[in-house]
Amino acid sequence: MKTRYQDIAPYQTLDGSEIRELMHPRLNGEGALSLAEALVQPGACTRLHRHMQTEEHYHFTQGEGMMYLGDQAFPVNAGDTVRIPPGAAHKVRNTGDVPLRILCACAPPYRHEDTQVLD
Repeated sequence: MKTRYQDIAPYQTLDGSEIRELMHPRLNGEGALSLAEALVQPGACTRLHRHMQTEEHYHFTQGEGMMYLGDQAFPVNAGDTVRIPPGAAHKVRNTGDVPLRILCACAPPYRHEDTQVLD
């Protein structure tokens, strides 16, 4: 299975980020995880949220920001990767001048129904 970035329409998720589902079983057939790209615009922040079943890995490919994970807050930059365990409250703020670009791998695959907005 192959997808092309330019063929994938973005949408806004419950946390407020712009998402492109690069690969998702719901759209592309069977699979045990989903892969998406999230964009957070300069000065913007996603909403505090958690996923009770899904583990996420964020890999930052552009920009700089602050990651809030549970009771921790730490800077993130292009090249950083963060593991978000199921049930952990999290959000990310773009502190830079360019869109913060994040590859998001989710297992099991991302589902709106598994997202709990906390703010």
